Formats: sequence, C-alpha cells, structure tokens
Amino acid sequence: MDAKTNGTQALEELTARVEAFVEARDWAQFHSPKNLSMALAGEVGELIEHFQWLTQDQSRTLPEGTHEAVRQEIADVQIYLLLLARKLDIDLLEAASDKLEMNARKYPVEKSRGNARKYSDL
Repeated sequence: MDAKTNGTQALEELTARVEAFVEARDWAQFHSPKNLSMALAGEVGELIEHFQWLTQDQSRTLPEGTHEAVRQEIADVQIYLLLLARKLDIDLLEAASDKLEMNARKYPVEKSRGNARKYSDL
C-alpha cells in the first residue's frame, strides 16, 4: 500500500470514529453545514487566541502547556472540518490536492518565491 492510500485510509478511519462519537450522543441532528462551519470558526478563534500578542519568534517556540493547548485546538478544528466535509460530500484530500494545483498556477515559483504578495499583485 502506498503513502496516499495509507493517508486516505487513516483519514477515513478517523472520520468514522468522529461520526461514531457524534452518533452515540445523537448530535448529528445539530450538525447542519451552517452550524458546523460556525463551530469550526469558533475553534479557529480559540486557536488564534494562543498566538495573540506573541512575537514571531515566540509563536515558533511555545511553552509546553501552550503547545498542548494549541494541539487540542488544532484537533478540534480537524474534527469539525472532517464533519463539515462529510456533510457536504467533499473529499478533503482530493479538494486539498486540487487547490494546491490551482495555487501552483496562481503562484508560479519564478514570480512568488520569497514574497507574500497576493497572486493578483505578482
């Protein structure tokens, strides 16, 4: 089995575990795309809080407790993203791969290397 197949299988297994967790608690009734996207935004906000007011260097070297809190928030973001993608029948790996290909066209190396300008300003 290749790495792509293993990654796809691992993502499917994680999604199944998340869905089983939700089903056991009868929470799917609350998981409309609107509610899931709002929950996802909330979790991203909680993630951002850990970095607010830090310098660039501080954000790269988090204390152990903060690092664990960030890890937990990233997990929450992942869980809501998995649920939202499943609800909307979006293959996350395929969507990310497609988006990366689009970005490669929008941000050619020769124009974008070493700068943070938007593609329309290259």
